[in-house]
Amino acid sequence: MTSSANDLHEASTLAPRTALLAMDFQHGIADRFTGTGVLERAREAVEAARAAGIPVVWVRVAFRPGYPEIAPTSGFAGIAERAGDNGMTEDSPATALHEALAPRPDEPVVVKRRISAFTGSDLEVLLRGLQAESLVLAGISTSGVVLSTLRQAADLDFRLTVLADACADPDEEVHRVLTQKVFSRQATVTTVGEWTAGISRA
Repeated sequence: MTSSANDLHEASTLAPRTALLAMDFQHGIADRFTGTGVLERAREAVEAARAAGIPVVWVRVAFRPGYPEIAPTSGFAGIAERAGDNGMTEDSPATALHEALAPRPDEPVVVKRRISAFTGSDLEVLLRGLQAESLVLAGISTSGVVLSTLRQAADLDFRLTVLADACADPDEEVHRVLTQKVFSRQATVTTVGEWTAGISRA
């Protein structure tokens, strides 16, 4: 077992029931939210999770060269066309995680192929290996990866928390409705400050 694997399993032993999912904080998406504060709040959540021994799992969306995973009927077809031949590949700068939220070497990065963090990825296998039963969600956009992942995670029987101010959406009203009226049906919705205060007291 490598040292990074040892570190990962040690983290899961410290906090076997909770994992923080930091989703789609990659340049092609996150750069549109510079100055909104969402990257800073997400970084606060990541740092607090690390300090508490809670595993941080990173999620990004990317594809193989030529985009063989994207059918013409996929919602990603138009996005990929606009991005060009290499704009959304796994090695593209646009799909690289934002340097403001760089993962540590021992933190896994999951590559997904659709909007939900679970679709086309090994996320569920990884979370079961970490013994995670509760997930804390942060990501952009609120109406994209956060909504889709929350719905699927709820169906998989995970307990859920959404960090509302570590999520953002191009439409602020959509973000408000989701975080204030929709997500609370399946998750605890809170702020980074409230969540970090709670885990620091635990």
